[in-house]
Amino acid sequence: MSPHYFSLLFKQSTGMTPHKYVIRTRVERAKELLLKSEMAISEIAQSVGFASQSHLNFHTKRLLGVTPKSIQQI
Repeated sequence: MSPHYFSLLFKQSTGMTPHKYVIRTRVERAKELLLKSEMAISEIAQSVGFASQSHLNFHTKRLLGVTPKSIQQI
């Protein structure tokens, strides 16, 4: 199966591209860790697969409308 065909089938099945799915999954996992752990935000970013804390910040704001820091303070 070609990467293009896989991407097409994945989008038909989930409603989003594989890349968007991975980002959303990482943000949701980061949210869980922010609420339940004492880890630093930079550690959480790395543990869920973001290249940096700034990438986590960007995607969390874009998808959830809040910063990781504000989630952690709940």
